[in-house]
Amino acid sequence: MNNICFHLYLLCFLLISFKFHVKVFAADTISLGESLTGSQTIISKGGNFELGFFSPGKSQNYYIGIWYKKVSVQTVVWVANRDTPVLDPSSSELTLLDGNLVLLSQTNKTPVWSTNLASNTLNTTVVVLRDDGNLVLRDGSNPNVVIWQSIDNPTNTWLPGGKLGLNKKTNQSQLLTSWRNEENPALGIFSLELDPTGLTSQYLIKWNMSIKVWTSGEWNEQLRTFNLVPEMRLNYIYNFSYISNENESYFTYSLYNDSIISRFVMDISGQIKQFTWSEKNKEWNLFWSQPKQFCEVYGICGPFGNCNQDTSKCECLPGFIERSPADWNLQDSTGGCVRNTSLQCGSKDGFLKISTSDLPDNSQSPPANSAEECKLSCESTCSCSAYAYGSSGCQLWDGHLLNVQQSDAEEGNLYLRLAASEIPSQVAEGKKKKKPFNAALVGAVVSVIALLVLALVLVMILRSRRSVGKSKTVDGTLVAYTYSELRSATKNFSQKLGGGGFGSVFKGALSDSTAIAVKKLEGLSQGEKQFRSEVSTIGTIQHVNLVRLRGFCSEGDKRLLVYDLMLKGSLDANLFHQKDTEVLDWKTRYQIALGTARGLAYLHDKCRDCIIHCDIKPENILLDGECCPKVADFGLAKLVGREFSRVLTTMRGTRGYLAPEWISGVAITPKADVYSYGMMLFEIISGKRNAEHYSNDEKIRFFPTWAATKMHEGEDIISLVDNRLEGNADIEEVTRACKVACWCIQDDEAHRPSMGQVVQILEGVLEVSPPPIPRSLHVLVENQDNMFFFSETSNRSSNGRSNTTSCTSSQAKSTTSSSMSSKS
Repeated sequence: MNNICFHLYLLCFLLISFKFHVKVFAADTISLGESLTGSQTIISKGGNFELGFFSPGKSQNYYIGIWYKKVSVQTVVWVANRDTPVLDPSSSELTLLDGNLVLLSQTNKTPVWSTNLASNTLNTTVVVLRDDGNLVLRDGSNPNVVIWQSIDNPTNTWLPGGKLGLNKKTNQSQLLTSWRNEENPALGIFSLELDPTGLTSQYLIKWNMSIKVWTSGEWNEQLRTFNLVPEMRLNYIYNFSYISNENESYFTYSLYNDSIISRFVMDISGQIKQFTWSEKNKEWNLFWSQPKQFCEVYGICGPFGNCNQDTSKCECLPGFIERSPADWNLQDSTGGCVRNTSLQCGSKDGFLKISTSDLPDNSQSPPANSAEECKLSCESTCSCSAYAYGSSGCQLWDGHLLNVQQSDAEEGNLYLRLAASEIPSQVAEGKKKKKPFNAALVGAVVSVIALLVLALVLVMILRSRRSVGKSKTVDGTLVAYTYSELRSATKNFSQKLGGGGFGSVFKGALSDSTAIAVKKLEGLSQGEKQFRSEVSTIGTIQHVNLVRLRGFCSEGDKRLLVYDLMLKGSLDANLFHQKDTEVLDWKTRYQIALGTARGLAYLHDKCRDCIIHCDIKPENILLDGECCPKVADFGLAKLVGREFSRVLTTMRGTRGYLAPEWISGVAITPKADVYSYGMMLFEIISGKRNAEHYSNDEKIRFFPTWAATKMHEGEDIISLVDNRLEGNADIEEVTRACKVACWCIQDDEAHRPSMGQVVQILEGVLEVSPPPIPRSLHVLVENQDNMFFFSETSNRSSNGRSNTTSCTSSQAKSTTSSSMSSKS
């Protein structure tokens, strides 16, 4: 009996061993006679990457791909059969055949994909997945003989160590091509390549493999940056290299810190994007992208699509619907839109006026002396889709319209051809008579204005040249001053205006008597990065509500920034003083609030890179001689991608204005600035710090709590205004400002408006619903028996500012987007 049991155990062991032997091969290698099928995979030696069958999203198709093994969100970096999927991985296999790596459909042994090496006769071929994500086909007896590798045949992802260039012998480029959509890795409509002519060292993004829509500019070896990508100078993560010889030209890059997981992608959005993985937040953070704005991408919304700058999403023009709603749901809108109703051609059609910020591409310019002639020219041609008439004369568009951008501002008017039934009667053309357009008079006025502007520019240039002396202009507008010049201008830094975490600010005057403020940076290790960040970001920004950076100084360990001097100083100095003769009136306060919002909206949405200020407070809002607000001190600003997912790892800013995200450790977005703005707006309304002593008591009142409750109970809103104004304020504006402030400080950033929406609300363009009593503020009320006070001792650690500065209503589930509506 024991002998029988022994033999049974031995038989089971042999069966298990045999099963293990036939299914499992070397962890990172496929050798002759072995294959991958079903759920089998191979993993690189260090466990960085994995190769096997995968199915993207909800797709029913399967592909052979490589993805990160250590990243919890499956992220595919290379696809073999991207245009030829298989339906069943268990009936397909990846194997070595005649010296090639081949994907076979197992039912009929038909090759689905192959490395297609015609001359490979080696009998010892093996496939190895390396730790850099490179799949290598090589001689098994000699590892140095590489026959084929995936890194030379990229799909949509460029990994560190990989090449992206041009083979000068074969004149073939290595392309990054976007996926078609989130669930289909087939060749998309956007591609990135090195200049295929081989004459320049610039990268090109192409639409439909033909039309050049973006360029990086030439590579500058000295600055280690592309000419049209100056932000690369701020790079502390990636090391780029350009190699060019008689055989090839290519770029490659590496990471200064090998522990960082990063990838470079030709995205389905038409943007090239650099991502880094945040293990803490389990998500990919966008580090950099080009083009900067979604709506700058050529053809992103397809024919008759409109790109909405505010939402960075595509919409169909009036009278059109999505050609393929399924593709749009998968973030592929390049198929565009089709008409609701076919055109009849002729007088049965009509024209709908659309205000645009940018007219479509590829127009024709027939002769026409008036808008009516231009319209008739379009109307008489059945293929004409739209017309426009303005200072450039008559423009017609035949066939599809690409790259339309609608706008609330009437910067350009496009007349879109639609079936008459698609045109609302209230906007149908011809219902209202318009005053005749005097083109000659307008042309004369424009010419005079242009001459005056040119004369003014010339005068300013001459004055600037006389005043700079030894300084020189760099980066187009910034002036590089010498240290001796600035020391002389500030009288040896004798008149200090203030100071902050990164240095002190001194008053000065240039040789032409121009008043300046010079920021002297301190702390060399951190100051150098801060200096470079400010020079590269502020120096390229021009907006009426943003402080202007005139220039800088960099000599040895000396780092200085030169700004225009704001005559009235900072907002806090004008707001919180007790001089009744100098109290800011309500009209001025409201304009300060609105101007500040416009400046922040510009930083968030209109700059080449989205700029998050990170330290919005009254001290960083400066006022010029006419009390026009200027957002200042970009010392804490960081450049992030348009999707706002980069994590800022160090808490920055000022207590009392910090959004909850800083403490919770989640990704910081522009909504952090929105929170800080809301807290500051409460202070503009009340004329006091949000947390201050009340009636000489030893207790402190937290104004946002009181204001939120007043609004909820519908009590006298005007009582919230600074009592020094004696009620002299516009009740509608006060109500609007209080609502905005409370919506801005919601705990959940999704419930906060964007700064663009804040501007529209304060301008009266959008109406906003009454805010709920914020949850955290409501808790404070309950804990204090309906009295809005905090003990002085509990706040002493925060210098008179409350630590509880966030609010979300437990009964409010809707976001601000559903709480706002256009004002008719």
